[in-house]
Amino acid sequence: MGADAKTAMKVEMTDAAAKRIARIVSGDPGKTALRVSVEGGGCSGFSYKFDLVENRNDDDVAIEKDGATVLIDDLSLVYMGGSVIDFVDDLMGQSFQIRNPNAVASCGCGTSFSL
Repeated sequence: MGADAKTAMKVEMTDAAAKRIARIVSGDPGKTALRVSVEGGGCSGFSYKFDLVENRNDDDVAIEKDGATVLIDDLSLVYMGGSVIDFVDDLMGQSFQIRNPNAVASCGCGTSFSL
């Protein structure tokens, strides 16, 4: 894989997301990371799934920042390459949001997208 392909597959997390993930994981004994995956379904074709997990799988890519770890499996990474994971706290509520440059459409709830 060339340098451009590796850059395109990279996923980043914002400071706000790292801070929130670290706080959530620290409050749940035994959990070590937030797993983000892409599944078929949702109102736009694909949906993001968020889970607190204890272990890292062999095919996981780990993104680490400020004491927070996000795990993404190889298959999900194909759909999420170039994305930024953020945590937003505004008048609409608190949520993790993924800014995915590969998505051509997304739904109002922010957890579903299409390519």
